[in-house]
Amino acid sequence: MTNPTNLSGGAKSASGASASVLSYFRWAFIITILGLALGAWLGWQTTGTAGGTATIFFICCVLAVLEISLSFDNAIVNANKLKTMTPKWQRRFLTWGIIIAVFGMRIVFPLMIVVIAAKIGPWQALVMAASQPAEYARIMHDAHLPIAAFGGTFLMMVGLSFFFDHEKEVHWVRWLESHMARYASIRGVEVAVVLLMILGFSQFHEGAAAQVFVNSAIWGLLTFLLVEVLGGFLDSTQQTTSAAAKGGIGAFLYLEVLDASFSFDGVIGAFALTQNLFVIAIGLGIGAMYVRSMTIMLVEKGTLSEYRFLEHGAFYAITALAVVMYVQTLFHIPEVITGLAGALLIGIALWSSIRWNRTHGEG
Repeated sequence: MTNPTNLSGGAKSASGASASVLSYFRWAFIITILGLALGAWLGWQTTGTAGGTATIFFICCVLAVLEISLSFDNAIVNANKLKTMTPKWQRRFLTWGIIIAVFGMRIVFPLMIVVIAAKIGPWQALVMAASQPAEYARIMHDAHLPIAAFGGTFLMMVGLSFFFDHEKEVHWVRWLESHMARYASIRGVEVAVVLLMILGFSQFHEGAAAQVFVNSAIWGLLTFLLVEVLGGFLDSTQQTTSAAAKGGIGAFLYLEVLDASFSFDGVIGAFALTQNLFVIAIGLGIGAMYVRSMTIMLVEKGTLSEYRFLEHGAFYAITALAVVMYVQTLFHIPEVITGLAGALLIGIALWSSIRWNRTHGEG
């Protein structure tokens, strides 16, 4: 007969674990309430009707969910990098980084695209976003080709660098990953793969579009390489060279560019739902807070070490997203499909990890 005391203890333990997990999302919940309230207020101010207010409120909710679904893999990769960073730079990324992510990528970045494309000042771009949202959205849509080529190339390098690693010992899809790890000793193999993909996809574009695609993709490749070189140089200039001090400003820069690359797809896709820059900033900003919360939870609870294939799933999702961004330069793929594909890969990786733990007596 089961001991009632054990049942009570188990219930308390489960309740405590649930409360512990929810505690990581406290600030995300607070920002959600404030953001949705601001979205409702903005809806009333711009439409003056209950229906219009409800529509904008709903769009904010959908954008937040879209951002979260597209950023599961981002949170896992952030956690993987954060665990190698010093506590000081971890705090800086989780404070300064989220400010840059929410305000920089969700507000400043779309404005700067319009500034460059329309050759106007930042203030004029902001006025255009408020008074001419259709024109603003058109400029953003026209900029999709170079943005997708740049972001897709950067993310492709992130994904391939994980698999082309001769020190990588844990393999999920063994027949594929073992071969990639074996060929990692060939210098620049991942760069060669990316260059072949750039040349291949450029054949599907014509005239000026092909040149724009190649130029933007090359800049994405160079940005990845420069961030790697600059990060290594800056970290090597730190006063201490102990292993515990690795992962300073270089890792911070890497994560910021990575977040920017993930944000490209969400920001551009958001204009399919609304042309209001401020509604987009609210919705995607709420989603970014959940990504931050998930990142902290993954680092502090050691989830990546507990589920051995979860990280693999994230990098497969990143590589798939990079290919999708390339394909999107040819025709549109709904962001919902992109988000679900990434979540599916991570879900399968999680299931494989749980099964492996049970088989080896670690679950």
